[in-house]
Amino acid sequence: MSEIKIRWLGHATFELTSAEGKKVLIDPWITGNPACPLEVDALGEVDVILITHDHGDHMGEDMPYLASHGTPEILVQPEILAKLADMGVEEGTGMNIGGTTQAAGLDITMVQAHHSSGCGSPCGYIVTMEDGRKVYHAGDTGIFATMGTLGEMYDIDVAILPIGSHFVMDPEQAAHATRMLRPKRVIPMHYGTFPVLVQDADEFVRLVGQHAPDTEVCVLDPGQTELI
Repeated sequence: MSEIKIRWLGHATFELTSAEGKKVLIDPWITGNPACPLEVDALGEVDVILITHDHGDHMGEDMPYLASHGTPEILVQPEILAKLADMGVEEGTGMNIGGTTQAAGLDITMVQAHHSSGCGSPCGYIVTMEDGRKVYHAGDTGIFATMGTLGEMYDIDVAILPIGSHFVMDPEQAAHATRMLRPKRVIPMHYGTFPVLVQDADEFVRLVGQHAPDTEVCVLDPGQTELI
């Protein structure tokens, strides 16, 4: 089975590369992100851009640049399309929670998240790769009971979950979310970027071992790639 690459670019920004080389960029916050180890022009062209909500640390100022390099398919909530247009990004597809669409040969499912946003509703995404493997990016969220339903419906290979507290789940909530989602692996995100957030993943690792011992925890450094 060919490898899928998951690269953490700091905070909630991830680059997924499918086994067939399709690149998915989630919550692109490059310029201004103190945890991002590269400049935006080092990313190259991407095939799909997914945005979980319109806060500036998720839909950053680089969107016009990213949209103009190649022809990425941009998937967002319908209300965010107007905000992208104000930034100079005219192309994009609106979708909503519960929907699935194809982009670059991948199935993209938008799922709920509990957070806030300037417009639209916060969301997460389940990306189904060409070979059926699934990566769940939760977006910014607190814990919610429907995570158990997602775990039942989808055989999640990798869950990417926020653990930083204050704005999102804390490590204990995220560990219980891992238990409900039942992924094969979990990658923590949205921590350490600002002083107000939890600064490391140590407590999360300990609690996943307690509450979801069958799930492997993969703690990445910004810029590091996990292969699945």
